[in-house]
Amino acid sequence: MIRVEEVSKIFPGGFKALDNISFNIDEGELFVLIGPSGCGKSTTLKMINRLIDPTQGKIWIDGKDISMENPVELRRNIGYVIQHIGLLSHMTIGENVALVPKLKKMDPSIYKQRVNELLDMVGLDPDTYRDRYPSELSGGQQQRVGVIRALAAEPPIILMDEPFGALDPISREQLQDELIRLQQEIKKTIVFVTHDMDEALKLADRICIMEKGKIVQLDSADHILRHPANDFVRAFIGEDRLNAAGILPEVEEVMVKPITAGPTRGLAEAIKLMHKNKVDSLLVTGPGNIYLGIAKAWDIQQHYRDEKLTLKDIMVKDIYTIQRDRPLSEAIAIISENNVSKLPVVSADGELVGVITRGSLVDVMADKYGNGTTDS
Repeated sequence: MIRVEEVSKIFPGGFKALDNISFNIDEGELFVLIGPSGCGKSTTLKMINRLIDPTQGKIWIDGKDISMENPVELRRNIGYVIQHIGLLSHMTIGENVALVPKLKKMDPSIYKQRVNELLDMVGLDPDTYRDRYPSELSGGQQQRVGVIRALAAEPPIILMDEPFGALDPISREQLQDELIRLQQEIKKTIVFVTHDMDEALKLADRICIMEKGKIVQLDSADHILRHPANDFVRAFIGEDRLNAAGILPEVEEVMVKPITAGPTRGLAEAIKLMHKNKVDSLLVTGPGNIYLGIAKAWDIQQHYRDEKLTLKDIMVKDIYTIQRDRPLSEAIAIISENNVSKLPVVSADGELVGVITRGSLVDVMADKYGNGTTDS
């Protein structure tokens, strides 16, 4: 879809903003350019719609050299969203969204209907917002209008230059979620510039990390987190994010102490023990703490009137277990695929050493993955 081939840009005074960069962007891909200030990411973006021309090298769109295209016509076929929105204050929201279709002389009946559809798409009721002016909308609402204005003429490519950078954190996250949802519906080719690594990781199909006009790593978010190319990439991603993307904790870090009972314990005793420990089941163990099965509150309740019964009579024996030396990923798979609420952890000899619950998994994952920073 887009091919950037050995492109460099030298500004007056000799500043080299881009140094021989090359990459391809596939059709329907959300491609993120990221890096510190002055790395060349916005310059790269602006070259795609010829707001800036390269000093050397070529950019191709659908096999056509854009240096041979009329820049005005080129821009009318590329959506463009910027940080400060750029809505025209003297025009209504409907007129702002319809601007490019009008310039392209599209049928008014078609683009007016399109305006309504787009407003609906981003949760802005057309009858309520179409005839309002930008000053009557919140920042987040204005940015939504900026996004759909870029979509109005059905461009195959949309360029987004830090579009959510000026928003408060809550509005920013909402707009990120909105963009993900929209992209699933419209499948445009989107080139997105940001300085925020969390935003890049959340949105991108692929991430292009830049430094001093060069590309230092271009890959999927997962591969970059697992295999940062160098110390600059590691530092830019941040240790918290790298740690969160690392190896899962051991089974022993996730398991908690089980509430156990012997197989001969009566059902009334079992209920009392459950109530005391605020659990809905007991792990039944024999001599040497060997795991025998699980007694669930519902099964105890069903048989409670029969005073002759003990836990060995109503316990479930064929419950899943996991050995303590197995990877945690295996435990997660057992719990999720089999709707298991408690997974006993046993030694090679069958001794019960702990239990993994959905709650203990969440607690450990929150500690491991929930403490990343949002600044880059």
